[in-house]
Amino acid sequence: MAEWKKQYREKLKSMDEAIGAMPRRASVMVSMAAMEPQGFMSRIHEFRDQFDFLRVNSSLNLGHYPFCEEQESEGIFCNDNWFFGPSTRAAVKAGYKIVDYIPNNLHAAGRDRCLGLKEEGEFIVFWGTVTPMQESTGYFNLGLSNVYEQESIEAADLVILEVNDKVPVTHGDSHVHISDVDYIVEYSRDLPTIGVLEPSDVEKTIAANIAVLVEDGMTVQVGIGGIPNAVCGLLKDKRDLGIHTEMFTESMIDLFECGAINNKKKSLWPGKFICTFALGSQRMYDWLNDNPGVLILRGNYVNDPYVISKNDNMVSINTAISVDLTGQVSSESLGTLQYSGTGGQLDTHRGAVMSRNGKGIIALRSTARKGTVSTITSVLSAGSKITVPRQDIDYVVTEYGVAHLRGRTVGQRVRSLIGIAHPDFRESLLKEAEELRYI
Repeated sequence: MAEWKKQYREKLKSMDEAIGAMPRRASVMVSMAAMEPQGFMSRIHEFRDQFDFLRVNSSLNLGHYPFCEEQESEGIFCNDNWFFGPSTRAAVKAGYKIVDYIPNNLHAAGRDRCLGLKEEGEFIVFWGTVTPMQESTGYFNLGLSNVYEQESIEAADLVILEVNDKVPVTHGDSHVHISDVDYIVEYSRDLPTIGVLEPSDVEKTIAANIAVLVEDGMTVQVGIGGIPNAVCGLLKDKRDLGIHTEMFTESMIDLFECGAINNKKKSLWPGKFICTFALGSQRMYDWLNDNPGVLILRGNYVNDPYVISKNDNMVSINTAISVDLTGQVSSESLGTLQYSGTGGQLDTHRGAVMSRNGKGIIALRSTARKGTVSTITSVLSAGSKITVPRQDIDYVVTEYGVAHLRGRTVGQRVRSLIGIAHPDFRESLLKEAEELRYI
């Protein structure tokens, strides 16, 4: 015990000292979402003169940070991002050359990025948020995210941990020993939270169509937003559901407490919630604290489609921006404009489709822009990024019904998708399909 406390004291630095220990040119991997290092990210812009070029690799920025949102940062800082949030979208829309997107599938994100940086000769720093050290063992805990954090620590040339006493202790592969750490900074702040989105009437109808596809005993992956929240609200009468998901969400607690989820019928990790990060309210963070029923494991395991497929009766529920008549799904861009990211959508969709008796579900409203455009289109908008290729598609759901496309021809898909499009657009979609010789 004394040895770990001694190492802690020796490695403890002020924020200024820790930033000063970094080289003038480096690539920094930071922990993601609720675990983003708020101290580092909120202050790094103050040290512009210290760096020739600093590349910060992050995902789903929740706070507002000057280093990646102000034009003054161009040429000094770059925020390379796996998944855009509101602040990064705003910076891109403003035309600032600060934010760049990293195309990825979540299960390979950390491995591929670290490998790419190593090949370019980059000096890699890991700067992440952790719990206070357990004095008897010398271990810190990564808390609410293990998407790419452990891989980044293993690849890093310099490891700096931002200790925050507000971080919950989680179970799983989420421990870091002080012997693997170079510097420690103490920074106590409340963790970022997000509220539960109340579903609209249309989203509730979509959810009702999805809920019919979810059977008792299935293992479920579900994301965040109005449609997933509505789906979970309609699963309260199900029994023996399990969870194997990229993101742990608030609604999973509600389903556990009402008895719909018990994880007992899972063929992989029975009895356990499996996830790779969690994001929600303070209530959720308190519920996860030292909860042995929830394992936060590495993203390269949780989101590996082959691992996911080991869950029999797996169902993956994801949302999309648009789907074309052949079954191509775009969930991350508005034409050429990057809106969010691939994240784990293709991972979980493929894993579910590969599962015995599994289902991959893509859900979307039938219209956008206040009903003026159809989200089911003959062709996707120019430059739209394909998140789920048509050869992987399974179920597509709107408020007008369910289209099961797996194994169907283009002609069959066209008719099924037009059948669940908004009635105002069905005639024009049919005409366009004929002109394109789809039918």
